[in-house]
Amino acid sequence: MEKNILPIKKAVLIFFVFACGYFISALLRAITATLSPLLTLEFNLTAGDLGLLAGGYFLGFASMQIPLGYLLDRHGPKKVVSSFLLIAIIGTVAFALAQSFSGLLISRILIGVGVSACLMGPLTGYRIWFADEYQQRANAWMLMVLSMGFVFSTLPVQLLLPIIGWRWIFGLIGILIFLIIFLTILFIPSWESKDNNHENNAGTLSDVWKNKFFRSTIPLGLFNYGGMVAIQTLWAGPWMVRVAGYTPLQSATGLFWINTTMLIAFFLFGYILPKITKLGLESKKLMKIGLPISYLSLFVIIISGESAGAVHFTIYLLTSIVLTLTQPAVALSFPTSLAGKSLTSFNLLIFVGTFLMQWGIGLIIDLSQFYGKGEILSFQISFFVYLIICIFSYLYFLLKNRNE
Repeated sequence: MEKNILPIKKAVLIFFVFACGYFISALLRAITATLSPLLTLEFNLTAGDLGLLAGGYFLGFASMQIPLGYLLDRHGPKKVVSSFLLIAIIGTVAFALAQSFSGLLISRILIGVGVSACLMGPLTGYRIWFADEYQQRANAWMLMVLSMGFVFSTLPVQLLLPIIGWRWIFGLIGILIFLIIFLTILFIPSWESKDNNHENNAGTLSDVWKNKFFRSTIPLGLFNYGGMVAIQTLWAGPWMVRVAGYTPLQSATGLFWINTTMLIAFFLFGYILPKITKLGLESKKLMKIGLPISYLSLFVIIISGESAGAVHFTIYLLTSIVLTLTQPAVALSFPTSLAGKSLTSFNLLIFVGTFLMQWGIGLIIDLSQFYGKGEILSFQISFFVYLIICIFSYLYFLLKNRNE
């Protein structure tokens, strides 16, 4: 597939349509953090159950990443995104009607499958339609939209709960997904490949997984990135309620300001990235410098215990922002014909990692309490295990890129 740089007005319209879809994807991803006290009470969930429920989204999401890469490279974002969103409508309605934990879990998996193309579709399109120097900006601003979805999943959802209830909130989300499908069909360009032998010449999945740089990012994607998302979309909320002593409303308010801060940070990060790159500070260098700072901020959360609240998690997420450079860096290390496969392969790592870390953190909390540890100490133990894994992932990345 050759580059087909679009005019600015057309590019902005495409970005807006894709942003609407990714906003809903983010809202559905993070809403369990706000609903966790309510769902825990209504369905009698353990910490492991809660982690599995939140992780079900990522399980469904991750299961589609490899086939999604092939579908995007062959059929393009328009057909793939609009088709998958139909599954998201089914999952959202099913969640609204669920009467048991198993019903909630199956619905979450379907939602994850349905929105699995909402970032990879746009990024695959941007790789063809946007100039190379704007790839990192487009990625950062999509993550800004992600934070916007996270923002709306917190305090606005909390305020809506006593008015319409959590089931009707999911019903409204289903209606919004239908409108986004319509916009996608109407405004997103069709995928036109002039290469009759596209499948043979596009490259294979093994080309992606054998790439030296891609392989160096595997632990970072699985554990660092996946764990960061797990904390932002789930465990920051329970920590604030069960460790720091926040009320559910205070927790939702804290999550609101955390994600509002991240929204602003991603906007500024996307704006300055092209300028930073011109100064010679490319992605690998920024990651090598920035990641140890994020580990330090996570360590502060752990040792602070019940004193660690929204401000501490905001600092941790802000210092982890350099992790988001890995995805566009991976895409730019491959030809455009491998855009879909490379992006979805790395996304697979992130979402498998998020599922493992969301569930794993909950299991370690439950296990620690089973062996007689207090709730606060159990959370600290679980987060410390995550920190150690992150440090080893970083050392592996350094080792594989020591001469660059």
